[in-house]
Amino acid sequence: MERRAIVGGSLLAGLSTLMSPASAEAASAAAGDLEGVSDSIDQLRLTVERQFASVYTDKWQGVARIRQQQHTWMRSTQKYPDFIEVGLDVWDNIYDWHVVYQQPVNMTRTSDGRYTMVFMYTTLLLRPDQALDFVGFAFDADSARPRTG
Repeated sequence: MERRAIVGGSLLAGLSTLMSPASAEAASAAAGDLEGVSDSIDQLRLTVERQFASVYTDKWQGVARIRQQQHTWMRSTQKYPDFIEVGLDVWDNIYDWHVVYQQPVNMTRTSDGRYTMVFMYTTLLLRPDQALDFVGFAFDADSARPRTG
């Protein structure tokens, strides 16, 4: 058998298979499969996006509330506030945020026994006597002192 006959024969057989009606159905089924795969990938992408969005809004709700107070203060004074008082759940949430994102935790105890933690240039003051999800208004060291005169 000659080489041309073998190559030509297999080429002719391959082309005739592509032109048959069964191959047209197989091609359309493959296109449908590709559409299904594309839809599945799109659903996976949406699921991952939703998960990341909910991680921030659900898990880091304390961070978002503190940042909201910082932004309000920043817009009015052009600087971060010195202090914000927070409840125990918010305190734990901020601590967890530091651990998850491997940020240094700067926690101290003041002379009057209050716990403090620094978060983005603002010192958070723990208020265990308040509601667990309490986030107070921002204030500066000057506004904490009584005014005289």
